[in-house]
Amino acid sequence: MAIDIFDKYASIEDRHRALLGIGGDPFGVKVDRIISATEALIDGRHTILVGTNNYLGLTFQPECVAAAKAALDTDGTGTTGSRIANGTYDRHTSLEAAFARFFNRQKAIVFTTGYQANLATICGLAGPDDFILADADSHASIWDGTRLSPAETVVFRHNDPEHLDRRLTRLEGKGQCKLVIVEGLYSMLGDTAPLAEFVEVKKKHGAWLMVDEAHSFGVYGAHGRGVAEAQGVEEDVDFIVGTFSKSLGASGGFAVANHPKFDLLRLASRPYMFSASPSPATMASVAEALHQIELRPELRTRIWANAEQLHSGLAALGFHLSAPLSPIIAIRMPDEATAVMAWNRLIESGVYVNLALPGGTPNGACLLRCSVSAAHEPAQIATVLGRFAALASELDSRRQAA
Repeated sequence: MAIDIFDKYASIEDRHRALLGIGGDPFGVKVDRIISATEALIDGRHTILVGTNNYLGLTFQPECVAAAKAALDTDGTGTTGSRIANGTYDRHTSLEAAFARFFNRQKAIVFTTGYQANLATICGLAGPDDFILADADSHASIWDGTRLSPAETVVFRHNDPEHLDRRLTRLEGKGQCKLVIVEGLYSMLGDTAPLAEFVEVKKKHGAWLMVDEAHSFGVYGAHGRGVAEAQGVEEDVDFIVGTFSKSLGASGGFAVANHPKFDLLRLASRPYMFSASPSPATMASVAEALHQIELRPELRTRIWANAEQLHSGLAALGFHLSAPLSPIIAIRMPDEATAVMAWNRLIESGVYVNLALPGGTPNGACLLRCSVSAAHEPAQIATVLGRFAALASELDSRRQAA
């Protein structure tokens, strides 16, 4: 009897079936209608969104919407091919120039997704005689970029510059270039990298440093350029990669650098060369979103105030929070069944958060992951905390009964 091609996923199927036995499907949520950057109708319920990564709330910004609509009228719905094959639109080059200006860098490249930005940059930078040194908690797109690269990958402990130092010491005299990859703000736990310490290690060993600022762009730093700006080490970071799908409210990615030969990636990196380029509407809305970030520093003030309100409120309720204050607030649950139950209670009460389970979390953690937005009103966060208070009471009752 022939083996079914999906038999390899039997354990995933069983695990998903068990999850559905507890309640709704956290990985198949159907949004009936988006009402605003912070609210939606889900299964007929008015729901506050606290898990969208819409950090600056720009998805409904009138200027961004108008720019996208205008681009549809003038340039159509898509580019229908890669820039290598179909050419470069003026919108591509003007958006790249805008990113270069924003980051005070000489070069910028835009990509169709943030995932592709990591794939293209990593496999383009690291060749067969090179080494990649990646933080153990790196995003899936970083790991897939390392797999696509012919370089050898070495893992170092999460946020541990001393361990990186020891790894690089062992590699002295081996290979050619060493590319160190870390994230500014880690998407699961909400902790930040000690970039200043990583910079010192990089300098000591003559390595190159790439920082993924996907979740920190727009939020950290005096100008919103990320954790590297906030920690005062921008000039020592060689390559910065980020996404359009968080603070910029769209879909796409970017990479910036000062290296004069950075544009060679356009001729050497397969994910860039063979992917259709970003659509005109995306490029237009992102260009305007960049302008809004520069124009409205108060957005960063608001998101940090909202983060403080939610973080301190959850801590006061006795929840185990995974990291100090950041726009990502991850609550540790004792086990998978409790996490799934808690997620169901929240969405039933009109609060959407992310459920993050082992396989996609560091060290097998079971998390309820929240992300705040500058668009949240204090009253909305107070409502969310009220729903979490009810959840805390139920969890306490279950513990006492156990």
